[in-house]
Amino acid sequence: MFIESCLHKCEEIKASDVHITSGQPIVYRVKGGLDISEQVSSEEQIEAMVKKLLSYGQQQKLEDKRSIDIGYSLAINIRFRMNIYYQQGQLAIAARRLDNTILSLEELGLPQQLAKLPLYKDGLVLITGPTGSGKSTTLACLIDMINQSRPCHILTIEDPIEYVHANKTSMIHQREIGSDVNSFSDAIQAAMREDPDVILLGEMRDTDTMHAALMAAETGHLVFSTLHTNDAVGVIDRLVGAFSGEEQEGIRAQLSQVLRAVVTQVLVKNEQGNARIPVNEVLIITPAIANLIRQHKPEQIRSMMETGRALGNQTLEQCLAVLVLDKKISKGQALALTYKPDALEETLRALRSNMGGRLIR
Repeated sequence: MFIESCLHKCEEIKASDVHITSGQPIVYRVKGGLDISEQVSSEEQIEAMVKKLLSYGQQQKLEDKRSIDIGYSLAINIRFRMNIYYQQGQLAIAARRLDNTILSLEELGLPQQLAKLPLYKDGLVLITGPTGSGKSTTLACLIDMINQSRPCHILTIEDPIEYVHANKTSMIHQREIGSDVNSFSDAIQAAMREDPDVILLGEMRDTDTMHAALMAAETGHLVFSTLHTNDAVGVIDRLVGAFSGEEQEGIRAQLSQVLRAVVTQVLVKNEQGNARIPVNEVLIITPAIANLIRQHKPEQIRSMMETGRALGNQTLEQCLAVLVLDKKISKGQALALTYKPDALEETLRALRSNMGGRLIR
């Protein structure tokens, strides 16, 4: 198949993504940049690929929704997440290479306080950030930590399945939207009859799914999920704001009871430009912060986050300052990533003072 030759090249050159567009050169994303090949795909080739890749039902969904996500295995341990969509009336394909090797927190460069998250027995943990920020990789790491250490039942609900987990200390079942279940909402509601201890919900896309996730967290399950936001404190209003006005007070109260932590993540090139590293905000929900969630006081939550590093909290500016001091990114990169340059400068000065005057470039 034409698609397989493209995916084989993606694997060979270690590209993260490949884009196939009718009448255009095939484009590979390598280390964050674009590598434009000489090979051009035709409309007929893409239509033939789509017919091979999709079942009849999936083809109907593509026609109705104008895009669809699927998983595709090229070989053992070589998997891709594909989005097939229409642009300018023609089909296009974006495929992301999935490395099924599940790395540790240290190998991923994630903050060590995230090791607390798999220890929770119940509640809701949110991993947030833009598309392509490594949320699924972080979640796979956390699920694997539970899988290695706790005899429990883990149920994942994904669109599509990205990392395939084998049973270790835990028993794990993975359900894929479209092939195993119709929707996130259906899957999370059915999960209550499937005896899980831990639920990984790939995304909370609608209020029905959010309601069910909150209920699952409230009834003794540990629920991990994602949202597309760039701010750990802002995710609370983003979630509450998805509901109608008369529901919001109740949802805010419910969220204050079940939310355990919010981790926001973006990926940034290191100073050498040869790798991408995570930048994380971490909000650990304490009883005091839960009370502020109920009272809708986001600014006070952020203030407690800034002063609560001993509890595991970390602002974006604190993370950026440490990366600058460790010479992993430049100060210019850090300033480009923050909306609060004054707070970053202040944090850099404080850390430099604590480190005995170490120079910052």
